[in-house]
Amino acid sequence: MDPGIAVPPALYGGHERLVYLFAEEYKKLGHQVTLLAGPESYCSGSTVTFGANDLNRSRRAKFKEAVFVWRFLRKNKNKFDLIHNFGRLAYLLPVLNHPVKKIMTYGRPVAVTGIKIANALPNRNLIFTACSNYCVSTGNVAGKWKTVYNAIDFSQYQLSEMVPDDAPLMFLGRLDRIKGVHTAIRVAKATNLQLIIAGNISPTADSAYYFKTEIEPYIDGRQIKYVGGLNNLEKDEYLRGAKALLFPIEWDEPFGMVMIEAMACGTPVIAFDRGSVPEVVENGVTGFIVQTLDEMISSVSGLKAINRKICRDAAIEKFASGKIAKQYLSVFE
Repeated sequence: MDPGIAVPPALYGGHERLVYLFAEEYKKLGHQVTLLAGPESYCSGSTVTFGANDLNRSRRAKFKEAVFVWRFLRKNKNKFDLIHNFGRLAYLLPVLNHPVKKIMTYGRPVAVTGIKIANALPNRNLIFTACSNYCVSTGNVAGKWKTVYNAIDFSQYQLSEMVPDDAPLMFLGRLDRIKGVHTAIRVAKATNLQLIIAGNISPTADSAYYFKTEIEPYIDGRQIKYVGGLNNLEKDEYLRGAKALLFPIEWDEPFGMVMIEAMACGTPVIAFDRGSVPEVVENGVTGFIVQTLDEMISSVSGLKAINRKICRDAAIEKFASGKIAKQYLSVFE
């Protein structure tokens, strides 16, 4: 895994949380596991740390990280049966044509240039995976590809089978324009429900300006409430108390971990029909897939039709970490 955020993350870090989850699941299945990740990372197996936990680190620092990984893999390649890479594709260069099995996993839109280069080079036992059919479609220009969905540890989330009629709506995610927080506010205003906003403000100037001008003016601490970034316990508490999670994205989301985190609490998701949403949300069972703001608003009145226990059960059936870990280990079959 790339350095930048520790594995597992304390707050934000969906990919880092996945890496930790699968390391633990592989260990439970009886495998010896070595985690290669940034400082302060750990797992139940062995851990080798490198680089720095700094998302704004320089290109030179990132090159030094790659050199570290290349040296590590050259030295230890014969010790592993499988290398599962959630970091940069370039990390695999020293072992591309080595017989060790290699899974290159993507959780965001794929840069196809790297895929073409890697497949033009001699390579063996290399399979590319992505977290949704949509995400696979962004990179499937060469090589072998499979869809393996993201997962969560459902034991970390408690089911609320019922919530009050006036339970709040919730938005959870990075507070960028493409995540649609401003739309969630409009839904709350139109339905006269409280909206809990949780998530980190991106450090970029445009995201700070977006928060300052289009979100902050509406935060009154009563109907529109901002609670900042959440740890795992806080996330569970807020999600299970919510009437629904709003997912009003303005981009093609490759997966959207927060959707299954909400479902784990029995909380249905109302989401725009973009990216992976049709693969994650089962319309009428785990939430509603909508096309417009008006449809999102009107769907709130239909939430009583969603059985919250069935919502959680359906999500477990599709996204449980143990099941997904086994899918990864079987991709070469």
